[in-house]
Amino acid sequence: MAGKPKLYYFDGRGKMESIRWLLAAAGVEFEEEFLETREQYEKLLQSGSLLFQQVPLVEIDGMKMVQTRAILNYIAAKYNLYGKDLKERALIDMYVGGTEDLMGFILMFPFLSAEDKEKQRAFIVQKATSRYFPVYEKVLKDHGQDFLVGNSFSWADIHLLEAILMVEEKKSDVLSSFPQLQAFKRRISSIPTIKKFLEPGSQRKPVPDDKYVETVRKVLRMYYDIKAN
Repeated sequence: MAGKPKLYYFDGRGKMESIRWLLAAAGVEFEEEFLETREQYEKLLQSGSLLFQQVPLVEIDGMKMVQTRAILNYIAAKYNLYGKDLKERALIDMYVGGTEDLMGFILMFPFLSAEDKEKQRAFIVQKATSRYFPVYEKVLKDHGQDFLVGNSFSWADIHLLEAILMVEEKKSDVLSSFPQLQAFKRRISSIPTIKKFLEPGSQRKPVPDDKYVETVRKVLRMYYDIKAN
């Protein structure tokens, strides 16, 4: 019997968080090894495990996988969260691509200066409410199902809920003009595996704090400043 997937990353969200979400939604238990020192990172580099010299790294089914999208694709397909046919998979890829773009605006938020954070917060909310959320609101209304694709729970639903919650951390009432997304959020949050992941004590990571930022900068030797969009 194969062991649990093992995730190598920082003790924080970053690019690993969507992988945690997907595994949790599939009901898969996983282990984590947190990078806290430069030495840990260099040991992974020297082992040859980091194909492109970067994390996330996930050990699963005897493989050492890197590249976030490749890891997510594999997990979604393995646990039947990737549609029933090629057309559904294409829709899932499109919808995930959109939420991925939106979450990309949030990914580097913790590394910004206080002044740039305020600019980026406004930028994130503007993009969410004018470009991304209207698309998913219309998809749900036109599709008339509980889920984004077909009539079953998929990676697209998981990724959208993750994105919604991240944007709500920047503006709590951001869904006020999107009734379909409000209902979607309630539905998907009540799915047992998702509900469990959203409860305190799960492996879901909190909003990144100064300690997380300091650790990432130290391990990756990020000596440069990051600017807002």
